[in-house]
Amino acid sequence: MPGLFISALTAFLFVLLSTPLFRGIAFKFRIVDFPGKRKMHKTMTPLLGGLAIYTGFALGIFMNPGILRGILPILIGSVIILLLGLLDDIRGLSARSRLFVQLVAAMTVVFFGDRINFLPASWWGNTIEIIVSLIWILGITNGYNYLDGLDGLAAGSAVINLGCFAIILFITGQSSLFVLAVVLAAACLGFLPYNFMKARKKVFLGDAGSTVIGFILASIGLVGYWAEGDVVRLSIPILILGVPIFDMVFTTAMRIAERKIKTVGEWLKYAGKDHFHHYLFDIGLASSGAVIFIYFTSILLGLSAIIVSRAYPIMALLAVAQGFIIFGMIGALIVLGNRRRSGDNKR
Repeated sequence: MPGLFISALTAFLFVLLSTPLFRGIAFKFRIVDFPGKRKMHKTMTPLLGGLAIYTGFALGIFMNPGILRGILPILIGSVIILLLGLLDDIRGLSARSRLFVQLVAAMTVVFFGDRINFLPASWWGNTIEIIVSLIWILGITNGYNYLDGLDGLAAGSAVINLGCFAIILFITGQSSLFVLAVVLAAACLGFLPYNFMKARKKVFLGDAGSTVIGFILASIGLVGYWAEGDVVRLSIPILILGVPIFDMVFTTAMRIAERKIKTVGEWLKYAGKDHFHHYLFDIGLASSGAVIFIYFTSILLGLSAIIVSRAYPIMALLAVAQGFIIFGMIGALIVLGNRRRSGDNKR
């Protein structure tokens, strides 16, 4: 893969240099996010960062035509998700419409690409595997959208998650997915400076950006070698994507318990300050501190996944156990933050 460096550099530089152009287009056509009671930002902010990332990513990928056949279902599905996200950013879509189109994109990968394999080959085994695979893609796609709540959080986490996947993909010789992960990571890295800038220069990923990143990460989690094997190997993508998975599952469970949501549509539409990063505020961390803490947590979980991919069974089990200890710590912090918030509200 002699052209990988050039492809990644192209993606990085394109996004780094073109994002101001996309920012101007977003302002011109009013593709912006307005401040609100359930939002962290205080000023109107453009939303086309995701389109800048995907354009740079596409340029880098098409410089490697030899890998296209192996990742074509992922690319087709990601374009569907991108267009859906852009429409949602521009005019807003119903939860039912979003879910239907996301399901179509997920089917593109599952039926024409690959899926998780952990049950005996039979009609019932295949059916369960297809359902689990579709839920996985839909969950991670939307989980990454929920993660996009602080400056640099989703894009920076994506760089870490993609980097961990890339290391394992390189070691195991999965060249097409390796190029995919590296080029997308480079594109996200080119966007990060604009997500961290002050309000007058800031750009958001938008739903188009956060969902397409989540979709591609979920697809890598399905197509990699770990999707066919024992339960320990299946833990690799779960560990790498542990933060968005745990945040989505824990937050959803709390919302159901508190009767804030009752349907899948309400789950997609509900926006609130009850995610992991919000609770880190409640225990005293500033915005930058919360982002760094989640970066560090993602790195630890990613290292556990890398160990699982290379270690003997007993070491792999210990690495999985380490990952679930980290999940337990995340849960404890969420509960602590929730109690702090409840205590403050009673004063």
